[in-house]
Amino acid sequence: MTKRPPLSQLIIYALGQLGWSLASFGAANLLVYFYLPPESDGAAVFPAFIYQGAILGVATLIGFINFGGRIFDAVTDPWIAAWSDNRPITGGKRKKVLRLAAIPFAGLSFLLFFPPVAGLSVYNVYWLIAIVFLFYLFFTLYLVPYNALIPELGHHPPDRMRISTLISIAWALGFVIGGMAYGIQGYFENFTDSVQAFQWTIGAFAGLSLLLMLIPAFFLQEETYAQQQNGSTVPPKEALGSVFQNKNFRIFIGADLLYWLALTFIQQGVSYYVTALFGWPKEQASAFLAISFVASFLLYWPVNIGVKRFGKRNMLLSAFLVFCAVFAITALVPQIPLGKTILFYGVALLAAYPLATFGIVPNALIADFVHDHQVSTGQQQAGMFYAVRNFMMKIGISLAVLLFPSFLLLGKSASEPTGVIASAGAACVFCLLGYLIMRRVKLSQD
Repeated sequence: MTKRPPLSQLIIYALGQLGWSLASFGAANLLVYFYLPPESDGAAVFPAFIYQGAILGVATLIGFINFGGRIFDAVTDPWIAAWSDNRPITGGKRKKVLRLAAIPFAGLSFLLFFPPVAGLSVYNVYWLIAIVFLFYLFFTLYLVPYNALIPELGHHPPDRMRISTLISIAWALGFVIGGMAYGIQGYFENFTDSVQAFQWTIGAFAGLSLLLMLIPAFFLQEETYAQQQNGSTVPPKEALGSVFQNKNFRIFIGADLLYWLALTFIQQGVSYYVTALFGWPKEQASAFLAISFVASFLLYWPVNIGVKRFGKRNMLLSAFLVFCAVFAITALVPQIPLGKTILFYGVALLAAYPLATFGIVPNALIADFVHDHQVSTGQQQAGMFYAVRNFMMKIGISLAVLLFPSFLLLGKSASEPTGVIASAGAACVFCLLGYLIMRRVKLSQD
């Protein structure tokens, strides 16, 4: 019988999550900042490297490139998952792929912000398209086998929750470190120009992320603690079909897609909600996110207790309802007869519960699906399960990136906030639909 991994091995594993979270932060959050920069004192923070105007009247070049990379990322998930699942276990079934992916993944996270021409040029566009697509290829190549280790290391249910909690903490720490990019850039600007200062910052992130991603790739004792099958020859299409035969998993990923739609709305829209609905400076958006993050971190332990007492399904159902309330209150801020300060901090704290719950529970729940599937079919397809979940997550994020700006066309200012209110209302509906779909999931573990 495979040994249960000690806490030290789980921490080694979680450090990889911190690494890939930091490596992916720039692509997820800083591409628009660098290639479509904001203005400071009437001048752009960075010079223009690619076309800055509108395309088709409603979108930008960087938006199209980023969207294309996300779709490519989603499409490659199941193919890489099948290849990873079918590898032999000798020498570490997943670790060998992590080693293959880590260096190019970290390097490309830096090259995204290193255009070859110092100024506006079509060659920068070609470069960026190539680097974005390569980045997402190696991102998926690291992420899919990494996530597949969650159920393989967590072959006892309590270990799955421990792993999910640790990697959720690690991901959040990566997000916080990445969010320091603006301040670190400002420090480096004491010695050089803004472009090079930003590139130094991203370079430091890339180096740190590489070190962290290589720790589990070399020091995780996968063969001792991971419960795995030797590689098979199941074709990707057949493996994908086998995973989709799990009815509860199909229902769950439908609800999960709606969660990511709503979450991306709040990530995209927090500055608009703060300025148009609360009437406060945009800087308060950082305060909102900081409060929600710290509060969600404090809720990790209570969420674990809640899972033991009420079950994973019920915790996710309650999180959908609370998230629904967050968006409903946000949409109704202009009509609620309470002080804006009370509403602001109340909504920020309220958002912490669904952020903590959805940060921990889904990974543990998918690990349960993997084990149920293995028992019923004899096939271990952890990579494919997480790849399908990643695919649906990325589709949700891509849809949100396209939908959210459309709402803003209806009005995005304090004097005309119709579009901002409509976006919060739509996110509320997404959460309600997610709740209704999640109710159809039946879990034997709960």
